[in-house]
Amino acid sequence: MNIVFFTQEDPFYVKIFFDEFFQQYERLEEIKAFVISRPMGRKSTKKLVKQMYDFYGPFDFLKIGMQYTYKKAMGKRNVSRRGTEKVTTYTVRQLAASYGLNVLERSDLNNPKFHEIIKQYKPDIFISVASPIIFKEQLINIPKLDTINIHNAPLPNYRGMLPNFWQLYHDEKQAGMTIHRINTGIDTGDMLLQHFTPIESIDSLHDLIVKTKKAGVSQMIKVIEDFRAGTTTYTKIEGTGSYFTFPTREDVLEFKKRGKNLL
Repeated sequence: MNIVFFTQEDPFYVKIFFDEFFQQYERLEEIKAFVISRPMGRKSTKKLVKQMYDFYGPFDFLKIGMQYTYKKAMGKRNVSRRGTEKVTTYTVRQLAASYGLNVLERSDLNNPKFHEIIKQYKPDIFISVASPIIFKEQLINIPKLDTINIHNAPLPNYRGMLPNFWQLYHDEKQAGMTIHRINTGIDTGDMLLQHFTPIESIDSLHDLIVKTKKAGVSQMIKVIEDFRAGTTTYTKIEGTGSYFTFPTREDVLEFKKRGKNLL
């Protein structure tokens, strides 16, 4: 089984998923490449900073910004591990590199030149974990078995951006998580698995994201093992469900009025 992961450089939550995955998955040699794209895809640094400022507000933005700056600085160090030795890593790139994985820092995923590079790994499965790039058909069709994505929502509901925020916003009692086939739509491909995590009344958005990232690891491993065993089954997503964009400042203020916390 040859696996290629697609993700983005998020030292906070995406890294939690891969910290857990690398500890639990017993066949890391199957991961042939690890493709990391810029956060939020093609969005400029200026626009990304403004979006985060509007989302967190001045105090939390300063807190998160200081943590991010520290993690990025520490993440530039070269780190390697020997056997089962535990090492401290700060970024997704540093974590993947510490396991000796082939790291490609690319955001031109739909470029034919990139396709020629990734085909050299003879992929059976492409797995997207928070990849910020919309995959086009030519990229989707490269792997032998399938191209799949993990989305932290009970599809078809809560398609789009930051689904954990919107599930808290709407007072859901459980946070859904769906692993599904990627097609040319947005979060509309056939489902392989759906899982639910209870939402506690005290959960902040941070708490819920951490819980669902960790819960998603065992579910993703199950899906991979189904591919290996040839027992993969698909369920068609029925209905249009709901779609949400990234929360605006007004959405966040309403979120807090409803007694919710970001951190």
